[in-house]
Amino acid sequence: MKNKINFLISILTFLIVSSISTSASEKIKIGLLLPLSGENKNIGTSVLRSVGMAVNKIDSSKIEILPKNNFDDPEQNFIAAKELYDNGVRIFIGPIFEKNIKNLSKLNDAIFLSFTNKLEKKGNNIISVGVNALSQLEAIEKFQKIEGLDKTICLIPEDLFKDEIEKGLSLTNIKLKKKYFYESDPTLLTKRIEKITKYDRRKQNLADEIKRVEESDEFNKEKIIENLEKKDTLGKVNFDSVLISAFDETLKSITTSLIYTDVTPKKTYFITLNQWFDESLLNEDSSQNLYFPSVNKKNFDEFKQEYFKKYSSEPNQISLLGFDMVGLIFYLSKVNNFQLNNRLFDQKNTFKGKIGLFEIEDKRVKHVLNFYKVENNKFKKIF
Repeated sequence: MKNKINFLISILTFLIVSSISTSASEKIKIGLLLPLSGENKNIGTSVLRSVGMAVNKIDSSKIEILPKNNFDDPEQNFIAAKELYDNGVRIFIGPIFEKNIKNLSKLNDAIFLSFTNKLEKKGNNIISVGVNALSQLEAIEKFQKIEGLDKTICLIPEDLFKDEIEKGLSLTNIKLKKKYFYESDPTLLTKRIEKITKYDRRKQNLADEIKRVEESDEFNKEKIIENLEKKDTLGKVNFDSVLISAFDETLKSITTSLIYTDVTPKKTYFITLNQWFDESLLNEDSSQNLYFPSVNKKNFDEFKQEYFKKYSSEPNQISLLGFDMVGLIFYLSKVNNFQLNNRLFDQKNTFKGKIGLFEIEDKRVKHVLNFYKVENNKFKKIF
């Protein structure tokens, strides 16, 4: 059965990269380690197609793409990597998922560009190229300085992502007034937001003020009371912005809970992490005036259009990374006189890709991200 799958995958990869010339005497051999069958086949295929698009765009006979199915399995991934390694490949795009990097450190003179966004280095020859927490938080730090925000509170989930956020925060100079941790369960979440915003106290402040005015001899007190009764709470919160580490429905639950407790984005900045331009945010009232760092939207939209025109389907978000990795490898190889070795990502360098600007140094890749706002049901670029 596996032989049959491999045969079908070989036909697919041939069709995608068949336009790549192999006439150059010295090749930049790039191995691809992707799930081309099984549950994550669509992701692997999307990355494979994107790599093919990048090669065609660069249009250099020096590039040779060698794809392998890793069956989304650590052992199979190493077998595929070893086979390509024995064929002279020393630079790889992939694997996509962190679980599949097992044993790759054994091939220590090769470089693996993993799609993971984890900050912790898993080996000297494994470079994480995903949009990590540090890249996002540095963009948020820049936004803080532009807007003069110095009382930001940060909401961090009590899950596996907690450590990434904590580590990212420790590597930046981002200003935080206080960090709060939350459970994503909706009932617990609402109560946690009420406590953070001191909702009960502010609500009681309003009730006390209405009672005080009622019992006073103040001039025009009926009008004062009428205005007070239009409010939900009385008293300001002690922060000027909220950094929300959340995605999807949890993010929407938090913004809704904040507005319920009378903390609105009209008075307090709502900031979150990269949302990959999730269009469901555009139609969500609680998401209006929400700020977030992300990749270059104009380039991302152009890439999606080109991909759809060629394949009549939408690309996976991370396939844009695959596209840019080809350009990055070609650029660094050119700078290094087309000598491929495991020091290719050691020196400080920058590369402008579809995603935006990449910063490379000491076998680390960081993204210089743009910043956006959800406004009037559209994504508006801030910088």
